[in-house]
Amino acid sequence: MHSTHEFIAAHKDRFLAELLDLLRIPSVSADPAYAGDVRKAAEWVAANLRAAGADHVRLEETPGYPIVYGEKMVDPAAPTVLVYGHYDVQPADPLELWDNPPFEPVIKNEVIYARGACDDKGQVFMHLKAFEAMLATENLPCNVKFMIEGEEEVGSDNLGNFVAANKDLLKADVILISDTAIIANDIPSIDVGLRGLSYMEVEVQGPNRDLHSGVYGGAVANPITILCQMISSMHDEFNHITIPGFYDGVMEVSAADRAAMAQTPFDLDAYQKDLGIDTVHGEKGYTTLERASIRPTLDVNGIWGGYTGEGAKTVLPSKAYAKISMRLVPNQSSAEITRLFTEHFKAIAPKGVKVKVMAHHGGEAYLMPTDSIAFKAASDAMATTFGKEPVPTRGGGSIPIVALFEKELGVKSILMGFGLDSDAIHSPNEHYGLFNFYKGIETIPHFFQNFAALSK
Repeated sequence: MHSTHEFIAAHKDRFLAELLDLLRIPSVSADPAYAGDVRKAAEWVAANLRAAGADHVRLEETPGYPIVYGEKMVDPAAPTVLVYGHYDVQPADPLELWDNPPFEPVIKNEVIYARGACDDKGQVFMHLKAFEAMLATENLPCNVKFMIEGEEEVGSDNLGNFVAANKDLLKADVILISDTAIIANDIPSIDVGLRGLSYMEVEVQGPNRDLHSGVYGGAVANPITILCQMISSMHDEFNHITIPGFYDGVMEVSAADRAAMAQTPFDLDAYQKDLGIDTVHGEKGYTTLERASIRPTLDVNGIWGGYTGEGAKTVLPSKAYAKISMRLVPNQSSAEITRLFTEHFKAIAPKGVKVKVMAHHGGEAYLMPTDSIAFKAASDAMATTFGKEPVPTRGGGSIPIVALFEKELGVKSILMGFGLDSDAIHSPNEHYGLFNFYKGIETIPHFFQNFAALSK
């Protein structure tokens, strides 16, 4: 391992320069205007993986964006690690809130600022460079396969079919993913749980055209007002979600597990200061950490309608729209929650409006056992490089394909991320610390060594 880390130290400047090149490609999967750039990013990742020494590197075409595949099979008797990540990124809007252009990465105070710096280009690139270092120094103890997709930020619609159709190709003993965060740079952690997701879009229509608010106001239902009333009714005074059946089957976390969660370092004042708020908000009876991890939620992600341009236009709009996401916990089915939401939203619509409900994408929650070989390999790896044992945590985000992997491939995933919750992923000024980038490259080889040793 000593020579592997020497290789990493000797090439760290090149590793960073390569990452900045990748960050310059605006691979926004949600916007068709960037389709060429998304494919360019796939080709760039494939070329870098090939240069690192992977075999059989190729773009696996899908009805959407391609999946980058590559492998290095060093020993049929050795365990196999499947590395998953994604090269697509979120839209950068609103652009005016960025201090620097989102696809012109800059480094300030040992931090990389760019869209995708943390989510997930910076994190998946750690694996490519750790692999390169292990292979170059003849210290690769496991077989490794790479599957890096381009549709994670839009629901991974085509990944499920690819995985189901390629079970032999993707056969592995564990899946290694870096798309999560640690508590702090001096408090390492490993996510052992993820929330599921149901993402919806709704439309409320009143009159058949936009109307003059002076002529018709007060006499005709305003779709924006009605939509706001419908949305606000979906939480009660205790911030419980009022959709009938929503909490049926929700896995209640034991008192012992909640007590263990409470040991996680958390500074409420610092949390509020970082967000610019003077108090927290959420479901009664739960702490901030619990609300953001072990409890289901319903949030409005966007709402629009009527006139939103400069100046005034006295319009009573014909339609109003909203995008709504629900984060789910173990034993909640995304398909069932989608059905319950749809039925409820239609049921609470008053006379005078018509509603449409469209489901975008969803996924299931996930739990990782902490007594597995893979978890111990990851925990020991982080303990080696951080100098302290990582804390098991439950993440609030969703990586829907993790549950899909277990269903289709029959193996667990290790969520060994190196980002920080403060890295502003999905927001303006997304960033990723050089400390975190290099710490990931340093830690990943230890995981491989530990997993190989523990698998014997």
